[in-house]
Amino acid sequence: MISIKDIAKKAGVSISTVSYALNGSPKVTDETGAKILAIAKELNYVPNAAARTLKKRKSKIIGVYLTDFSGAFYGDLLQGVKEGLNQKGYDIIVCSGKRSHSMLPERMIDGAIVLDETFSSEELLKYADLGNKIVVLDRELDHPNVNQVLLDNKAGATLAMEYLIEQGHTRIYSVTGPKGSYDSKQRLQAIKQIVDRYDQLIYTQIEGDFNKEAGEQAAKLIVEQYRGPVAVFCLNDEMAIGLYNYISTTNYVIGKHIHMIGFDNMELTSYTQPRLATIDYSKHKWGALASEQLLKLIDDKPVETERIYVTLVKGESVQKIDA
Repeated sequence: MISIKDIAKKAGVSISTVSYALNGSPKVTDETGAKILAIAKELNYVPNAAARTLKKRKSKIIGVYLTDFSGAFYGDLLQGVKEGLNQKGYDIIVCSGKRSHSMLPERMIDGAIVLDETFSSEELLKYADLGNKIVVLDRELDHPNVNQVLLDNKAGATLAMEYLIEQGHTRIYSVTGPKGSYDSKQRLQAIKQIVDRYDQLIYTQIEGDFNKEAGEQAAKLIVEQYRGPVAVFCLNDEMAIGLYNYISTTNYVIGKHIHMIGFDNMELTSYTQPRLATIDYSKHKWGALASEQLLKLIDDKPVETERIYVTLVKGESVQKIDA
C-alpha cells in the first residue's frame, strides 16, 4: 500500500510537507501542493482512514452490529438508525462477524449499536472501559459508557400467551429462538410465569432458531403429535411463516386445527391467510431511539435505559375453541 513516505520520497520533500499538502494546509505553497497532489494521484494513494480518525478523534461513522442480515426484520430497524444518525451528520456501517469487532478499539468508528450475540458482554465492557460508546439492544449491561434500548419481550410474550388462553386453548406449544438470544430468553421467562400460573395448561417447548426452517421442523413435530386443536406461540414471525408453509402441505388448517401467534408483526404477516396474530412494535422507532441515545453518549449527555413497548395484533390464525 502506498504511504505518504512514498509520496515524500518521489516529490523530494519531507513527510510533514506531504501531510500538510494532502490536508490542504497553507503551510505549503500552491506549486508544491499541486506537485504533491499530482504524485499522490499518480501513485493511487488512498488515505489511511484509521490514522486520520485517530488524529481527528472522530470518524462521524457509527457501527451497527448484527448477528446476521437474513429475514425481513432488519430493514425498518436500520432505516430508523440511519435517519437518526444522518440528521446529525453521521453515517453508518453495518457489521457482522468477529473480525469487525476491532473497529471499536481501533477507533475507526465513533460508537456502536449492538444487536449481535457474537459480542460477549465481557468484550463489550472491556471496550466501554477504554472509553468506547455503545448502545446495546440485546442485553443488560451496567456501565456509564453503555446504554440499553430494549424491547419489552416479557410484556409481548405475556400478551401472546394470555390471548391464546382467553380463546380457550389449554394445549400450547412454543417454538423458541437460538439458545444465546436475549430476546428468546426473555420471552421464555414470561411463558414460564404464565404456565406456572395456569395449572390446566399442557405446555410443550420446541427448540427453534428464528428462521423459517425452524418453523417447518416444529410444524412436522406438531403434526406428528396432533391429537386435537392446539395453539402454537412462535417466538418470531419468521418461524411462524415456516410453520404456515408446512401446514399448507397437509390436511390441517390454520385457525381450525392448529392455532398460532407470532412476534414482530412483519409486513408479510398481513398477507397470510388466515391473517397471523402477532406482537407488534415499531422497529423503526427502536433504531431511531438507539441512534439518539448513542449520540447522547458520544456528547457526554445523560441517558437512561429505554424500552420499546409492544401491542397485540389479533388475527384469524387464533380462533376461540370450546372448553
